[in-house]
Amino acid sequence: MARAPVNIAVGTVGFFLFFVLSQSNPYSSSSPLILPPPYHGAPSAVILPLYPSPKNSSRTFSNSPRYLLRSDPHSSHPNARMRLYDDLVLNGYYTTRLWIGTPPQQFALIVDTGSTVTYVPCATCEQCGRHQDPKFQPDLSSTYQPVKCNLDCNCDTDRVQCIYERQYAEMSSSSGVLGEDVMSFGNQSELVPQRVVFGCENEETGDLYSQHADGIMGLGRGDHSVVDQLVEKGVISDSFSLCYGGMDIGGGAMVLGGISAPSDMVFSYSDPVRSPYYNIDLKEIHVAGKQLRLNPSVFDGKYGTVLDSGTTYAYLPEAAFLAFKEAIFKELTSLKQVRGPDPNYNDICFSTASSDVSELSKTFPTVEMVFGHQQKLSLSPENYLFQHSKIHGAYCLGIFQNEKDPTTLLGGIIVRNTLVTYDRGHSKIGFWKTNCSELWESLHMPGAPSPSPSSRGKGNSTESPTTSAPGGSPHYDLPEETQIGKITLDMSLSTNYSYLKPQLNKLTEVIAKELDVNASQVNLLNFTSEGTGSLVRWAITPSRSSTYISHESATNIISRLAEHRVRLPDTFGSYQLVQWKVEPSMKRTWWQRNYTAVVVVVIVMIVVGLSVYGVRGMWRHRQQMVNTYKPVGAAVPEQELQPL
Repeated sequence: MARAPVNIAVGTVGFFLFFVLSQSNPYSSSSPLILPPPYHGAPSAVILPLYPSPKNSSRTFSNSPRYLLRSDPHSSHPNARMRLYDDLVLNGYYTTRLWIGTPPQQFALIVDTGSTVTYVPCATCEQCGRHQDPKFQPDLSSTYQPVKCNLDCNCDTDRVQCIYERQYAEMSSSSGVLGEDVMSFGNQSELVPQRVVFGCENEETGDLYSQHADGIMGLGRGDHSVVDQLVEKGVISDSFSLCYGGMDIGGGAMVLGGISAPSDMVFSYSDPVRSPYYNIDLKEIHVAGKQLRLNPSVFDGKYGTVLDSGTTYAYLPEAAFLAFKEAIFKELTSLKQVRGPDPNYNDICFSTASSDVSELSKTFPTVEMVFGHQQKLSLSPENYLFQHSKIHGAYCLGIFQNEKDPTTLLGGIIVRNTLVTYDRGHSKIGFWKTNCSELWESLHMPGAPSPSPSSRGKGNSTESPTTSAPGGSPHYDLPEETQIGKITLDMSLSTNYSYLKPQLNKLTEVIAKELDVNASQVNLLNFTSEGTGSLVRWAITPSRSSTYISHESATNIISRLAEHRVRLPDTFGSYQLVQWKVEPSMKRTWWQRNYTAVVVVVIVMIVVGLSVYGVRGMWRHRQQMVNTYKPVGAAVPEQELQPL
């Protein structure tokens, strides 16, 4: 979507009406709008709140000790530990996995603190796009119940069932019926499955229709937020946490419920009535240790300082942005400024000598955000920069001016590699710098539930619904008694079919390297177009020195793909493991098993035989030449006379 200016008056009035409706209607959402990528190959800000679009911004896309995060010791409630997938840059959002129904049906949902309703495409939906997983089929769930029309909801025209409707600012929309069913939170969750009200989509338009994720998981404040429902049931404490991966790696972790906060976590007061979004008490911004000369009230205009997990970048009021930009320029006088990835917009970008993300702090200054009571959150360069998609080693500012809107909006870029705890029960939000890609391992607790095979029978689940059996890390149901002869993998890539086709050989090499196998083991079986992306089917076969793939290697291959630990170059876009299956190795005859050895032995015997025969023939020929009988008077070659 082009980043055209939005009329400020229309945007303000629109947001005001949306806010009023959301307060008067318990099923309304304070959800953000959804935008498509602005140009090919660039990261996109997929989810943005209802604020005017900046004229000159691209809408694309500390080493701390590791703590073992446990449930809040002051609370008897369990929590749900859940993995995050995708990333902020390539996808513009993070997703998690939820299972709904009995037997459970899996869905990939965008985690969004600005939405209040969780919804998935319904089997009856004829106006839903093609998403990552099949639509929810209520008829196949023995525990599904529609929410009957009542005084607390909007009803359908027949006044039989409760409905929901969501209209987004850029004209995307979602509507459907409300249902109640059992929701499971994955095999790392202490929390057992719970009955939850959710939306069963019957129509979606705009970018909701075209996105790869199935739907949205609402984490905002509202009667039908998943968090509010679980808190109301008394099964979790009034808190949840998100941890987004860094600039060069996606994924992360999420926790529904309270955790034991690290001792050095920085907190800010969050006023629950300040706005429909989560807000923080921002007072100052420092660049390279120098405070920006701003009145603290600049961060308290309109809706204050809003923290939104669904927004990609950060947007400051005009005065704050100009001061921030000036301070950054003063610190980067030695760097060459380059044009942004999209020539239509005036992104502020700099070229550096290194593309190593870990080296950015040597070139770019540290930025600090100061909250009330002088609590400071240090931001590394990855918290305010994004990588230039066209110039290697170039980076652009991911903080923009929010036009004339006085609201301060802090998106996901600000909290990269930061554990953010939304402690709603104590009206505060905590920040703790850490490596979010490693945090998931520290979330594994002794006695945490382990998975069981998915009851959907597809063999493609990257996690399993919650079970009560003890165990550890994610489990993949591989046949232990069978030697694996082939692994078939279906991968969906966001890259256009025609663009990807000439690069398949390079993609094969990358896949082989990332899966730690030989390139000869990776075989392309099928390659087709899938919407705006591509669908690729691979076969991983045993190495030439082996007759089968070990269970350890197979598990490693599947888990790397399923858990998004395979890092593809930006040119290939993002990927999803759609499904996988393993096939047993074929039993071979003695001749098939020893074919190579037999051939080698035969060749060696032939060579040796020919060599012996040749040597023997030459020896006999020489003997004949030496002992040849010459009769008297026979002609012989003339001999040269030698002196006596």
